[in-house]
This record gives sequence, structure tokens and C-alpha cells, in this order.
Amino acid sequence: MGAMGVLSALLMTGCLRPAENRAVRDSKVGRAEGGGLSLEVEDGLAAVRSVGSGEVTLWGNAPVLTARATLDADATSEWVLTVRNAMPGAELLAELEDGEVLAVESVPQVLPTVKAWRVGLRPGAVAKLRVAPPGWDSTAPFRFAALADVQEALPRVGDIYARLSKDDSLRFILFSGDLTETGTREQLLEFQARLEEGSPIPLYATLGNHEIISNDGDEYSALVGRGSQSFVFQGVRFTVMDSSNGTLDPIVEEQLEGWLASSRQGTHVVSMHVPPQDPVGLRGGGFANRGESAGLVGKLAREGVDLTLYGHIHSYYSFTNAGIPAFISGGGGAIPETFDGVGRHYLAVDIGANEGLREASLVRVD
Repeated sequence: MGAMGVLSALLMTGCLRPAENRAVRDSKVGRAEGGGLSLEVEDGLAAVRSVGSGEVTLWGNAPVLTARATLDADATSEWVLTVRNAMPGAELLAELEDGEVLAVESVPQVLPTVKAWRVGLRPGAVAKLRVAPPGWDSTAPFRFAALADVQEALPRVGDIYARLSKDDSLRFILFSGDLTETGTREQLLEFQARLEEGSPIPLYATLGNHEIISNDGDEYSALVGRGSQSFVFQGVRFTVMDSSNGTLDPIVEEQLEGWLASSRQGTHVVSMHVPPQDPVGLRGGGFANRGESAGLVGKLAREGVDLTLYGHIHSYYSFTNAGIPAFISGGGGAIPETFDGVGRHYLAVDIGANEGLREASLVRVD
């Protein structure tokens, strides 16, 4: 087969866009129907785990969730909304399109990151539901943890949560991929169970190359959420992108343009699993295409991104991407780099909407 024939075959099989199916699947995250209720989570920032019989359960993947709930005229009006992986102290505001506020009753829960409310929806009407902690729309500086690469160390991840628990200033964990070893449903459910049992704060993630081994990330989408998304918390924009194949799909690149444009005048944190460029440069730990890598890093720099966070390489590195502070924090427990001497760790990041990056500190767990 000639060169053009090979190219045509690759295009037909989608090999030139290995992440295309995941990018398309992202658009469906956060939408579900059941029991006469149609639900759509804005920007797909939560996975709908179940809906029906007067109950909705979401797995949150951002600090603030907004959803539109449309109730059939003959559906039950009493619903219980449960959000797992929620911010401690999160509250529910429910209102109709005309601004009428609906009655909400909190349902007590044992775990700090599981929140539930009983709300009376209006049959035949559309309700806006917002789940958010107090002060979410302020511009006060805050602190979060950056982590990646748990993989086969899942049974031991509780040690990291125990260390995190000693710092009550941390608001959430930003996870840069490789939660599990192969991304099976059983492994992801175990990851989430251990997170809820051990961590007092939620974890917002993108997927890594290990999440696409078993099912191309299908179970990740169903249980966790989108691989590429963007949210704002206390005036800081966070964007996570699916780079698990060592590339960005064109759909994600187009989304990135909008996310960058919306934060040109503010603080912006960008996270992905495989870094565009390997800081050592000898292991092939970055993007497969150097041209794509250079183009992406240049774009992030031109648009004023303040911080980039990565995983994939099982160690700790502090460097710069075209002048942008960059960190690899792959200390979730996966087999570490030989002789690196770092061990398990996470990054504690102080940041603010007006101040930008204030400090990023390595926290050793072992």
C-alpha cells in the first residue's frame, strides 16, 4: 500500500485521533432522564450516577454544580438530591425560571463529602439547582492539593488522605490522572470508596493513560465524569484536559480556546496527565509530537496561564513551560522513578484570583 493509501486507512480507522471517542463522549456526561425527570448538569461537571423514583445521585467533579431539572406534569414532586464528592459545607439553592425559590431540606449524612437535600420540584416546570459551598464566588485566596498516579498503590492511598487531613486549609484535591491500574469499573469504585472513607475533601480529576486500558475510559466517564472540562472557584479558573494518549483531540483544542479566552484577565490553572514536554527529555514522557507540544505550551503562555500541573512521571519536578510555573506531582504511590528519593507526595498550592500563584510546596507522605 502506498503512502496515500496508508494515510487514508489511518484516517478511516480514526488512528490519527485516538482520543476522539472520549472527547465526543464528554458532551454526554451530566445528562440523564428517569422517573419523569430530565436532568442536565451545566458543562458536564458531574456524572449522573442514578435518577428515578424520586431520587437523583451525582458524583461531583467540580466545587460548584449547576443543573437544570425539568419535571413531567404527572411526575412526583418530592425528590432527594444526593451529591457525592461534594465540598464540605455545600448548600443547595433551588429556584424556578421566574426566580421563585423552592423549599429545600437538608438530609443528614455521615461522610463530609456526601451531601443530600429533599426538594419539592414543580411538575411541568424547569428548576435551576445550584450546589456550592459558602463563599464560592468570592475572590479570597485559598489552598488546594495537586496529586497524580495512584495506580497499583490504591490499597495504600489512605496514607495520603491521612496526611492531607492534617492540613485543614486545603479545599480540594486536583488529580492529574491515573487513579487506577487499568480503569475497570471495580477499580474506579474502589478508588471512590477509599476517597470517601479517607479524605475530608473532594477530589476533582482528569483521566490518565491507565484509565483507558480496559475500556477507553468508558467507565471513567460513567463514574467520574468528563476527561476535559473547566470550572471556576473563588475567581480562579481550573481547566483539566485529556492528554492520556500523549495528544489533545481537536475537539478539546477548540474547547481550550474558549476556556483560555474567558480567563485572560484572571488566574488560570491548567492540568493534564501526560505533560506536553518531559522536563528531562530522555524518556519520552511527554507528547508524542514535538510540534503539537511546542504549539500548546506557546498558546498557554500567550494566553496568560498562571500554573500548569501534570502527572504520568512518577516523581516530583519543578520547571517552567515557556515561563509558566510547571510541576509534575506523580507521587500518588505508583512505582517511583529509580533513585529519585522523593517517595509518595502531593503538592500544596496557594493561589488567588488577584494574586495568581502564591506558593507551591512539596509535601512528603512517606
